[in-house]
Amino acid sequence: MDKVFSADGTAIAYEQQGAGPTVVVVGGAFMTRGDSAGLAGLLAERFSAITYDRRGRGDSGDSAAYDVQREVEDLDALIEHAGGEAMVFGMSSGAVLALEATARGSAVTRLALYEPPFITDSSRPPLPTDYVDHLKELVAREAYGDAAAYFMTAAVGLPDEAVAGMRQSPFWSGMEATARTLPYDGQVVGDTMSGRPLPADRWQSVTVPVFVGSGDSGAPHMLTGARELAALADNFTLHVFPGQEHSIAPEALAPALISFFTAGAQA
Repeated sequence: MDKVFSADGTAIAYEQQGAGPTVVVVGGAFMTRGDSAGLAGLLAERFSAITYDRRGRGDSGDSAAYDVQREVEDLDALIEHAGGEAMVFGMSSGAVLALEATARGSAVTRLALYEPPFITDSSRPPLPTDYVDHLKELVAREAYGDAAAYFMTAAVGLPDEAVAGMRQSPFWSGMEATARTLPYDGQVVGDTMSGRPLPADRWQSVTVPVFVGSGDSGAPHMLTGARELAALADNFTLHVFPGQEHSIAPEALAPALISFFTAGAQA
């Protein structure tokens, strides 16, 4: 593990393995760099794979006031460490962050996304209008278990009974440990989980090749959102993974990513 320093001085912890062109992996809600280690290990057979703890998680620092731009700058610091440009893969809310960073000018040469959690139709309820504010209130009270539970019901859409069972599981403590950053993910996704179509011009500044992945066996709104995103521009390409859900197996995802990133490395 090593660290880079973001524009505001925040230390961002990362691990790097493999050699060759760099791929930075951006995790979603609750995820720390260890959660992406399996995928990174497969990518490292062809690339230099960087996984990192997003700010406020794991061994990374944080700042008093959050802004999505700070997370963009965190990614920029890692890209600068990699030599000034990199390919990027984002998972779930991390996919939205990676897409937003690319739109804001981060030096991303090729971008792969898996299931940004868009809600663009009526197939499931949208996020409550006070979703982020309620998460902030729970975090301010250090009610991290309640914050994690609220995310699982309001954002993921699980029933209360299922979440009650999860709270008794050994993995729940790990979710509580990163739950203080759930408002960050809420701000990253913004209004993309509102049930309205994606704004056609939001990411029009993204001109690099974009891989948009989704499974066909998970929540239907995930595939719908991926299809809608891929339809926004000719440089966005949809890839559907048969039999996969939101928690896609690294062994299923890695070959497609390697093929996509290899095409960029050879260009």
